[in-house]
Amino acid sequence: MEELDISILWGIPFILLLLCIAVIPLIDHHFWDRHLWTISLAVFCFPTVFALLFLLGGPFVQRTLHAALEYVSFIAILAALYVVSGGVLIRGNFRGTPAVNAGILGCGALIASVVGTTGASMLLIRPLLRANAGRKRNAHVVVFFIFLVSNIGGMLTPLGDPPLFLGYLQGVPFTWTLALWKEWAVASLIVLAVFFAMDTFIFRKDGAGIDVHTHDRHERFHISGIVNIFLLLMVLVVIAGHGYMLTTVSEWPRFGPQEGGLAAIAVLSLIFMPVKHEVRLHNGFSWKPLLEVVFLFAAIFATMVPALYILEKLGPTLGLREPWQFFWSTGILSSFLDNAPTYLTMLTVAKSLNFTNDLGFVFRDGLHTSAAVLAAISCGAVFMGANTYIGNGPNFMVRAIAAERGVKMPSFFGYMVYSVCILIPVFILLTFIFFV
Repeated sequence: MEELDISILWGIPFILLLLCIAVIPLIDHHFWDRHLWTISLAVFCFPTVFALLFLLGGPFVQRTLHAALEYVSFIAILAALYVVSGGVLIRGNFRGTPAVNAGILGCGALIASVVGTTGASMLLIRPLLRANAGRKRNAHVVVFFIFLVSNIGGMLTPLGDPPLFLGYLQGVPFTWTLALWKEWAVASLIVLAVFFAMDTFIFRKDGAGIDVHTHDRHERFHISGIVNIFLLLMVLVVIAGHGYMLTTVSEWPRFGPQEGGLAAIAVLSLIFMPVKHEVRLHNGFSWKPLLEVVFLFAAIFATMVPALYILEKLGPTLGLREPWQFFWSTGILSSFLDNAPTYLTMLTVAKSLNFTNDLGFVFRDGLHTSAAVLAAISCGAVFMGANTYIGNGPNFMVRAIAAERGVKMPSFFGYMVYSVCILIPVFILLTFIFFV
C-alpha cells in the first residue's frame, strides 16, 4: 500500500462530524437546532481550514481553496433554487392518498433529470407536504421523496445531479448518461412500487376516511408565481450555459459567471416577490432550512478535504477492478461524503488503472476508463447519495423544510433504517443485473 504523506488520523474530524450529526439530535434536538451553526463553524469548519492552510500546507492550500470555491458554487445553486421555488405556489385539490403521492413522486423522478434533483425537490416538496398535512403518519412520504426525487431521478442528464455535471465538465458527452435509462428505470419503478404498497398499508391502517387536506379540497389546480417559473428556467440556462462555455471556451473562468448569475436571479425573485408576499407566506417560506444547509455543509466540505486526499492516494492500492466494486465503493462513500467530489475522486482512481477504453471518447485530460466502470461510478454516486441525509445537498434541505412544517422526520440513524431496508436490496439487485 502506498505510504501516505499525511496521517490517516486527519480523517477523524470528518468522522466526528458525522457522529455529531447522528447522535446529538437524538440526545437533545433543541440543543442541536440552537447550536448547529456553532458546532459546524467554530468546532469543525474554521479549525479544519486553519489546520489545512497553516499546519499541513503544501498541496492542501490549493485543495482547500478549491473546496471553498466548490462550496460557494454548491450553495449558490441551492440558494437560487430555494429562493425561486419558494415563490411558486402549486394549488389544487390534492389529497394525500397513495395514488396522489405516488403520482407526485413519479412526476418528480421524471423531471429531476431536466430541472435537477434540487430543482425538482424544491418545486414539489411543498405541494406534497400540503397534500399530506392531515395524515397521522407522513414522514415516510418525505423519505421516499428524498429517495426518488432528490436522488434516483437525476440519473439521465448532467443537469440531473452534480456528479454527472462534473463528469460532463471532465469530457463525458452530454447525452452519454441517457444510456443509463435502464438502471434509472429499474431503480425508480421498484422504489415507487414499494412506496405505493407501504403508503397504501399505512393509509388504510390510519383510516382512509381522514381529512388529509381541508384547505385545498375544492380548489382547482392553479400555479401562482409564474415569474418564478421563468426564473427557474433561467437558473437552468445559467448552469447549462456555464457548463457549455467551460467545455468550448478555454479562457472561460470556472468560478464567477455562474455564481454571479445565480445570485442575480435570486435577488430578482425577491424583488418581484418579497419574503412577506402571500405566495411565500402560503408556502411557509423561511430562511431556516437554507441556513442549516449553509452551516452544516461548510463543515462537511472542510473536513472532507483530507478525507478525500487520503482516499485518492490509497485508491489505486485498494484492489478495485470490477464495475460492481466501483458501484459499491463510490456509493458507500457518496452516502457520507458529498457525492460530487466522491465521483471525481473515484473517477481519478479509475483513470489510473488503465482499463480498456470502450467509451468512444477520452476525458479532457487525455485519460480514459471503461464504459462499465464509468456507468458504475455514475450510478453509485447518484443512487446511493440517497442512503443518508448528507449524501446529496437536496436531502438535508428537504428534511429541514419538512421538519419546519411539523413533520416528525426520522433521525439520522432512523433515516438509514429506511435506506438499508429499502434501498440496499434494490442496489444489490441492480448489481447482479447491470454490474456483475
